[in-house]
Amino acid sequence: MNSITTEHLSISYDDNLVVGDLDMKIPKGKITTIIGPNGCGKSTVLKAVGRLLKPRGGLVYIDGEDIRSLSTKEVAQKMAVLPQSPQAPSGLTVGELVAYGRYPHQQGFGKLNPKDKEIIQWALKVTCLGEYEMATVDCLSGGQRQRVWIAMALAQQTELILLDEPTTYLDLTYQLEVLELLYRLNREQSCTIVMVLHDLNLAARFADYMIAMRSGNIICHGTPKEVMTPAVLRDTFQIDAAIVKDERTGCPTCISYDLIRFA
Repeated sequence: MNSITTEHLSISYDDNLVVGDLDMKIPKGKITTIIGPNGCGKSTVLKAVGRLLKPRGGLVYIDGEDIRSLSTKEVAQKMAVLPQSPQAPSGLTVGELVAYGRYPHQQGFGKLNPKDKEIIQWALKVTCLGEYEMATVDCLSGGQRQRVWIAMALAQQTELILLDEPTTYLDLTYQLEVLELLYRLNREQSCTIVMVLHDLNLAARFADYMIAMRSGNIICHGTPKEVMTPAVLRDTFQIDAAIVKDERTGCPTCISYDLIRFA
């Protein structure tokens, strides 16, 4: 079963067509990573699926429902979207930001009820942020801030989380910390997770399913072993890549690459 399906999706910025006639399927309950060169449409597709950007044409389905038939609140109850490098208002505490995740489920004036508070505490615990509840978000490290945004998404209690480059600007330790958290959430909570990632090896390591894009089109989709091949990376990035099996993880890994220069 698919969590997200697009049919003939086209997306443009003014008159600039970025994605045209895209058919895409995201498997339910899995981690999907989208890879591709800068400007290929990865983030644009994520924004359209998350209804942050109105497509020029085509359809987006969530669990078989046309997203156009759903209210903004209904979409927020089904899907959490974390854009690239999100910013919290200055002085906002960790607990206050995570509480925003409950807004799609609230009635009337939006007062938190006991169930809301229980879910917020659960989200803080799962992301190991309990001791930082009263700390301001802007005084945390990059990895901690990213965990706060993920906690807010978890507080929404959605089965689908979209993340646009969640490891951007993070060092190696924080990248693994964030991705291992998402991996654990997927395995323990059965969340469907879709991520745009630039690091090919991390994309392959943490994904069940990968989509390679170039110029608004899907070059290849499938398991990491099917996508992380020299032929696919040649067509996607125009590089000559050396791919080996990582003995530690069992995942395909790019150990070196050269540019392919066309005459």
